[in-house]
Amino acid sequence: MSKMHVKLNLNGREVEDLAEPRTLLIHFLRENLNVTGPHIGCETSHCGACTVDMNGKSVKSCTIFVAQSNGADVTTVEGLANPDGSPGVLQEMFREHHGLQCGFCTPGMITRAHRFLQECPNPTEEEVRFGMAGNLCRCTGYQNIVKAVMAAADQINSQKEAVT
Repeated sequence: MSKMHVKLNLNGREVEDLAEPRTLLIHFLRENLNVTGPHIGCETSHCGACTVDMNGKSVKSCTIFVAQSNGADVTTVEGLANPDGSPGVLQEMFREHHGLQCGFCTPGMITRAHRFLQECPNPTEEEVRFGMAGNLCRCTGYQNIVKAVMAAADQINSQKEAVT
């Protein structure tokens, strides 16, 4: 099969490479672009370890062909760090509230939480549980993940109030 030219705005910068159109976005990110934050989990869209933000929506990159992402804005967990490379608010809250154990699901959880908090900036615990339901964790029991997302919401909202 012939390769196509693929161009993305990835984590705020333009990237491009060649790939077969049927290549899955997760494989393009990891193998072509060496972006290894999103993990390959179930490859059936059930676990969410591969979650990225694409054009303002959470998507499971194991279900998106690279041809579908051509020209898209894609954010991975790497793109959620602060400009100086230090952990962003969500990353720090997951660390501080022990929202991870083995860490395998964490990049997808954080990336989904990023979009969720834009969709629902003042969530209740129930809304966090529902909003994060498409991402699975086998280690934590979710309680600390919920705490981390709630704490991140509080911190993000406090930062917004300080600016206004």
